[in-house]
Amino acid sequence: MSAITSYQKALDYIYSFIDFSLTKNLRYSPEKFNLSRMNLFLTLLGNPQSDYKIIHVAGTKGKGSICAMLTSILTCAGYKTGFYSSPHMIDFSERIRIDNQLIAHHDIVKYINNLKSTIDEVDGITTFEISTALAFKYFSDQKVDFGVIEVGMGGRFDATNVVNPVVSAISTISHDHTQVLGNTLAKIAYEKAGIIKPHIPVVISHQKKSALLPILKIAEERNSRVIDANKLLKANLVAKDLKGQEFEIMDEKKIITKFHLPLLGKHQISNALVTYAVIKELRHQENIISKESIKNGFASVNWPGRFEIIQKNPLIVIDGAHNPDSFRKLKAAINDYLPLKKVIMIFGVSEDKNVRSMLRIVKPVVENLIITRSNHPRALEIEKIKIIADKLGFKNQIEDKIEDAILIALSKARNDTAIIASGSIFIAGAVSEFLNKKRKIN
Repeated sequence: MSAITSYQKALDYIYSFIDFSLTKNLRYSPEKFNLSRMNLFLTLLGNPQSDYKIIHVAGTKGKGSICAMLTSILTCAGYKTGFYSSPHMIDFSERIRIDNQLIAHHDIVKYINNLKSTIDEVDGITTFEISTALAFKYFSDQKVDFGVIEVGMGGRFDATNVVNPVVSAISTISHDHTQVLGNTLAKIAYEKAGIIKPHIPVVISHQKKSALLPILKIAEERNSRVIDANKLLKANLVAKDLKGQEFEIMDEKKIITKFHLPLLGKHQISNALVTYAVIKELRHQENIISKESIKNGFASVNWPGRFEIIQKNPLIVIDGAHNPDSFRKLKAAINDYLPLKKVIMIFGVSEDKNVRSMLRIVKPVVENLIITRSNHPRALEIEKIKIIADKLGFKNQIEDKIEDAILIALSKARNDTAIIASGSIFIAGAVSEFLNKKRKIN
């Protein structure tokens, strides 16, 4: 068996396996989605995920931000903390990090070479299962204290759902991946609540009643204590600008603590509330996390692509919003932070998204729409997006290449313009990558 000698070849090998995230018209079936392969794979590896304390986070929106905040706080508290997330925005190594350090490319090459013989023993193994196991093994070898693990899709049959966490968390649930998870909030919540483990506490964000009921039912069946962050704590926004937000949290003892958060948008305050509730539970379990560590963790969190300002003149914002609920939050952020700006939106989506609803939501705040697509195999054809945009009355144009879409947007920009790239984390990442390269050339 020849050794893999480069990072690109390691990625080619990983993606040579079944990758349901790249499959057009993805549909759920027990043959595709089950935990038997993952359990076997990890057993053969010695179950590395059992070597450290785990926080497992599911949800539709906000779960990545919650994980990033938790990682930052635990790191500030002195714990060596692994963070596994998906998908990546620009580079695969973003998925696996310890504290704020991405896994090195040469380590990915090394681990893939070490895992190859075990991979060969597991029939039908998938790309996501391989990357998840790689992260678990890497964290074990690096002797992390905590692993903060973001669920990929759903929860019940997600490859990460082989862990035995010390606490679970479920962020706000909304409609997404409906072809796989179901077309009602109750069905989606049932899948997300699949991460709840017997006798392990679960922190939940504010949920609509139809999503809340399945969560509470499963938690009761599994004797899992439910910690409703919004009932336990109260958050209040104090001040905001383009550099971040000042907010305060009042706990159940009426004690108020002030924090700074560099992430923008009211929804990030809600995510911070869930994060704080998880940290309170970890402290209850006698983990030492000081108030100062919590403050420093919130203040120093780094989570790119979430209403992130990447250029000031002209103002360019990238945002990974990719479903109607996240587009409502994006619209609110535009109204809150850019009320006097004329918005040019660079827009592209995956083929399974509710494009009409997403565009209808932002129509009142977008002056000009530039339709494009990422290089992702599931990116929706720009012509199909244009038909919808035309019917909704958008002033729009299509550009097949993201690079051309950015240049067109820049040519249209004035002093009162904001360029926002959204619809997909891949669109956000591509815009960020292009501008970074452009700056280096200049």
